[in-house]
Amino acid sequence: MRRAISFAAVAFLVCTSLPSIAQETPPAPQKRAPMPAPTNLQVLPKDISQQDLMKMMFGFSAALGVQCDFCHEVNEQTHQPNFAADSKPEKTSARTMIAMTQEINSKFMTQINDPDAKPVDKTVTCGTCHRGNSMPAPFVPKPPERPMPKPQ
Repeated sequence: MRRAISFAAVAFLVCTSLPSIAQETPPAPQKRAPMPAPTNLQVLPKDISQQDLMKMMFGFSAALGVQCDFCHEVNEQTHQPNFAADSKPEKTSARTMIAMTQEINSKFMTQINDPDAKPVDKTVTCGTCHRGNSMPAPFVPKPPERPMPKPQ
């Protein structure tokens, strides 16, 4: 009998407190500061939209398995990234690699005339080599399943 009373008492307290909990105003979501207009773009188009730039940056981040602070300096006091700063050598490397993929795609991949290849098949990206790693792993071919015939 005692168990039934304590259960009833708990049920009563829960039911009577739910309306007051439901009426509480949830905290307002914190707004992020607006992103500043891109500056110091040296390889990417200077007229790139904020949306396209962020999409591209998130693509780089995923392709290399890194976060923004891998290439961008972060202010120690505000903990905010300084996207325009050129202090990190990784940012210089990124610019070189972006220019390299742009040149490979425009000069060489456009010459592939494979009728079965889709445009994505003829595009080199950061992920082509990095595959989610900040440093590309060297390619090591699998040993052949059968011994190769010796040349005569």
